[in-house]
Amino acid sequence: MATTPTQNSETHTHAPAANPEVKTQPVILTDNAIVKVKEIMAQQNPVPSGLRVGVVGGGCSGFSYSMAFENTAGMMDKTFNFDGLKVYVDATSIMYLNGCVVDYVDTLEGSGFKFENPNVKSTCGCGSSFSV
Repeated sequence: MATTPTQNSETHTHAPAANPEVKTQPVILTDNAIVKVKEIMAQQNPVPSGLRVGVVGGGCSGFSYSMAFENTAGMMDKTFNFDGLKVYVDATSIMYLNGCVVDYVDTLEGSGFKFENPNVKSTCGCGSSFSV
């Protein structure tokens, strides 16, 4: 019986190696977010190859989140795969997004992408920027 778990674990380790784009993911997209991004991407002409998620300087607290469609990864980007959706994250943003969960919420107050980032120390009053 000790052989079976070892074989399963070996099989599991080979899967990421077969696709060099898959790395340890600093940011996590929920199923709702993945579905919504794919839905919006399908409406674009031409259809982009992936989604860029990042952190940019600005806002009341110092940093803001950014999301944009991309056709190719940049030189300093890491590419992550979420159920067939390519997500590009630049090297600088990775350190600010480590452990961040991106969700898509649809409530009576409004709908949109919501970032839950464990690295954030404070946010501004309007909630659109943060500091670490």
